[in-house]
Amino acid sequence: MLATPAQSLLLDDYLAQFTCLFGDTRSRNTFQAIVQGILTSGSLVCTRIAAQAPLLSGVRHGSQRVLRFATGDSTQRSSVTASRLVGKLAERGVASLRESSADTEIWLILDGSDLRKPHATQMSDLMRVRNLNGGLVNGYRTLNVLGVTPQHRALLYHRLYSSKEERHLSESHEVQTALEQVGAALAPLKEQHPATWIMDSGFDDVAVWRTIWEYEQHMLCRVYHMERLVQYKTTLGDWQQGQLEQAQLHLRRQGSVETSMVVRLQGQRYEKRQPVTVALSSCPVRLSYESNVRRPGEGVQLRKQLWLVQVVVRDSHMEPWYLLTDWPVNTPVQAARIFQMYRQRWAVEEAFQFLKMCVGWEGVQLLDLEGVRTLVALGWVAAGFLYEIDGGWEWVDVELLAKLGGFEPHKGRKPGKKILLWGLQRVLDFMVTQALLRQHKAAIGSIPPAVAALLGQDVLDQL
Repeated sequence: MLATPAQSLLLDDYLAQFTCLFGDTRSRNTFQAIVQGILTSGSLVCTRIAAQAPLLSGVRHGSQRVLRFATGDSTQRSSVTASRLVGKLAERGVASLRESSADTEIWLILDGSDLRKPHATQMSDLMRVRNLNGGLVNGYRTLNVLGVTPQHRALLYHRLYSSKEERHLSESHEVQTALEQVGAALAPLKEQHPATWIMDSGFDDVAVWRTIWEYEQHMLCRVYHMERLVQYKTTLGDWQQGQLEQAQLHLRRQGSVETSMVVRLQGQRYEKRQPVTVALSSCPVRLSYESNVRRPGEGVQLRKQLWLVQVVVRDSHMEPWYLLTDWPVNTPVQAARIFQMYRQRWAVEEAFQFLKMCVGWEGVQLLDLEGVRTLVALGWVAAGFLYEIDGGWEWVDVELLAKLGGFEPHKGRKPGKKILLWGLQRVLDFMVTQALLRQHKAAIGSIPPAVAALLGQDVLDQL
């Protein structure tokens, strides 16, 4: 499993970007071992990480070494924190997006994902978050930004927070921090790579949109507040003051698109993935807002041209979606583009499902909130390596990992990240096995005959 030198995407090379965070060799080696352990175990539980890391599995109290690293007790000479780890990932992400072809758009998926700990009571600063059934359980919130182009996908921002933390100001402040950090990081790319923020209804907020526009970026947001006051254009061509709910009466048909969705159509008992027809409509609206909304000091009155887009899945039980965007939507082609952009927001669901599966982030069990943040950030480091395998390795390398993961070649089908993860885990399992066998041989002098018979002479000769 060797990548070409030009790509330099082996795990050691990937982790080299974080070297500047470490003031001593022990901390750097522990960091590399923890990421290996996360990838191999698929868990953020310290004991499982240590058991699956070659460096930690052969020492006493390896799990305590993981714990001390996460809480900062063993890294006094290093600047390892969640924010610095994520900062390095974001730098690499911006660099990869910069390599996209000229005029390629960057789609920014802003989304939150709850880290649920329903049975935890002693973890620091637990707040109440929603479970999958809509009830409330203990846990934390995270805010994340993924940057997406046809060639690249990169984490540009991540923060785990709790409203119970003493230093917490507000969720609005957390969102503004994310917008400003990512907006500033991408500002040098705006001429060649226009950026669009794609958001769910939880970000139907003028203060959010205002900050996006200040960085000369675009927005596409699902509407939550249909009572929002705007000016809309009537069928006679006049501008009239009213609510978005009234503006929808003046929508104009913009054709339809064929796609595949998980949906329950009329006459069906259960939802399933199936072909559907989506009808699209749009109308222009004007939004007036204060430049300093939710900021201290007086601002000025500004006006922005927007478009309201209605999305209807024909013959389904789904309610229509309503989207607001500052991209013009005057033609069927433009409407179809906006629909596809919002569909891309669902990629964040896949990203978090993958992250939860590959690193088991809800299994984190530290009492210290900063330790929880650091371990989850280490999970993002591990996931970032898997995303680079998925998008950047030569096919011969991907093919080998896929075979190790159980992939069966099929015309027109490539292995997914889960298959690549399973293949990588087998490689890392092999490394752990070799390390444990060498340690046993060094301590005892030989491998037990029954185990030696299973391994075979070729393997024994390499120990």
